[in-house]
Amino acid sequence: MKFKQTLAASVVFAATLAAGAAFAEDKLIVAIYKSGTQQYFIDQGAGFTKAAEELGYKAQIINVEMDANLAISAVSDAIAAGAKAIAITAPDQAIGAAVAKAAADAGIPLIATDDPLKDGAGADVPFAGFDGVAMGTKVGDRAGELASAAGWLSDPNLGILTVGVPTLSVCVDRTSAEKARLIAAGAKEENFIDVDYDGTTDAALTAAGPVITAHPAVDKWVVVSCNDEGVLGASNALKNAGVAPADVIAVGLGAYEACRPWKEGIESGFKAALYISGVDVGDAAARALINAVEKGTPLPAKTVANTTIVDPATYTDIMPCP
Repeated sequence: MKFKQTLAASVVFAATLAAGAAFAEDKLIVAIYKSGTQQYFIDQGAGFTKAAEELGYKAQIINVEMDANLAISAVSDAIAAGAKAIAITAPDQAIGAAVAKAAADAGIPLIATDDPLKDGAGADVPFAGFDGVAMGTKVGDRAGELASAAGWLSDPNLGILTVGVPTLSVCVDRTSAEKARLIAAGAKEENFIDVDYDGTTDAALTAAGPVITAHPAVDKWVVVSCNDEGVLGASNALKNAGVAPADVIAVGLGAYEACRPWKEGIESGFKAALYISGVDVGDAAARALINAVEKGTPLPAKTVANTTIVDPATYTDIMPCP
């Protein structure tokens, strides 16, 4: 199945480049996303495309579905097609040196979106996205506030699922900060149960199920993660185990999944979420790249977007819900 997805992505990439070949010589910029079917990256691609068009450029969006080899090939193909600049959220941070060298050899700007990258010399690639520690701090603070208000932090049968990707630095930053803030609120080390996943809902669901089964004494659950998909997958696993939404305090990170049950008026484990706008990151990345192309100025070392905590009562004032 993964081979078919990879082949399909390659075919789509080749077709879109061919369709835009006449335009590509001077006005093409490319964004490559590690998981382009996630709502966050769909939004980011929309922001990237709109900003490019406003500035007289054409954007191509490439989804590599967590395939590091395809991501490297996509960079090479974009350069061969005449792309003037590239943004990439890499499936694996280990490819930073390879993609940075390819862009440098071609003499075009490269910006890392969401997940930081380093070049072959260990220097940071210019970055657009969010501050992982700050994000995790906001999520952990809200989860701690909600659990404290519910009286759960003194419950000996409390379980806190921290759903993370231990090989991804930004995810570690987020979940480490979430845990630190929950501890500051009064949670105990023994309350925490780590769940490893790959950033997708299905992986979080699969990984969390056995963990929940292995802790039958837990009757109150707090769930935090490094994205909405992690929280959603673990929350679905709790639902499958018969845990009522009232016994779950899940705080999302993204809010694009958290808002769906709120919008439909469905009771959910999601009690709050940190809203992050993929549109804003895509817009910032495209504008920084085009500015560098047009003016020959270096890319900013770091462009950080704002985030806001939302809940069922406030989200409609702050964000659209897909």
